[in-house]
Amino acid sequence: MAQIRGTAGYHLGNPNPFGGPKSDAADPSPLDAIREQTSKIEDVLDTVSEPIKPYLPAIGRFLIVVTFIEDALRIITQWNDQLVYLNSYRHIPSGLTHLFLIINVLTMIACSTLVIIRKHSDYAVAGLMGVVVTQALGYGLIFDLNFFLRNLSVIGGLIMVLSDSWVRKTQVFAGLPQLDEKDRKMYFQLAGRILLIFLFIGFVFSGEWSVWRIGVSVIGLVACVMVVVGFKAKFSATLLVLILSVFNVLVNNFWTLHEHHPHKDFAKYDFFQILSIVGGLLLLVNSGPGQFSLDEKKKVY
Repeated sequence: MAQIRGTAGYHLGNPNPFGGPKSDAADPSPLDAIREQTSKIEDVLDTVSEPIKPYLPAIGRFLIVVTFIEDALRIITQWNDQLVYLNSYRHIPSGLTHLFLIINVLTMIACSTLVIIRKHSDYAVAGLMGVVVTQALGYGLIFDLNFFLRNLSVIGGLIMVLSDSWVRKTQVFAGLPQLDEKDRKMYFQLAGRILLIFLFIGFVFSGEWSVWRIGVSVIGLVACVMVVVGFKAKFSATLLVLILSVFNVLVNNFWTLHEHHPHKDFAKYDFFQILSIVGGLLLLVNSGPGQFSLDEKKKVY
């Protein structure tokens, strides 16, 4: 296979017609050249991150649910404001507003705790996904494109939690074909990687353009494509973690705003949502892209 990629197209696999030694080296493809360079960077990153590697899954799971924990605390501390908004602006009856907030708070706290301690992850993830949907409907944000893209990424992070929690075993469902949990994990890893990058797409197409924004957008979009196709996914996910972390600290620095600043809550909300996507990317760095990826295909061939 290696020899048919060379440029010596007329004597493939044959000895040199001029009597010289046979050349075993093949011209490297662009992907092979990129893979070689990124492998060196990955080796350095592996060495640097070695002390925290055992804790990476726990850190990733905590960061994924931190936005739900912050949201629950915000609802509790701004209870009256939440009731007024839902009743006066969303026209939800008073009794239902109380029920809506109570169910959301209890679900977010309980399910976030289960994700952190890695217990009943299927139910916990389903509960948190339900919160995302009900809040989009309740607060009237379902048609807000930026909110929609961000929450797709949050759902991608939750899917990564789900795939991370599964082990190789077979579960039988009545009336349905058997599906090995390893196979389910492959499909969910693919879905999680695809959904994780939507936050960055929202970042690219919102806000004012500048030279640094164009540069970051180009680098980030290349990394997003690499994550989706699973080409050097660990390296590209690490790159996105660095970009999003720097962006988060510089742009969503809510701690620098006055307590009553009108944008403080928005900046805090954005800050913790980006932390959740960073958590999903960390799980991707830890577990790898799965079998539906160029990285795994390279191992096969």
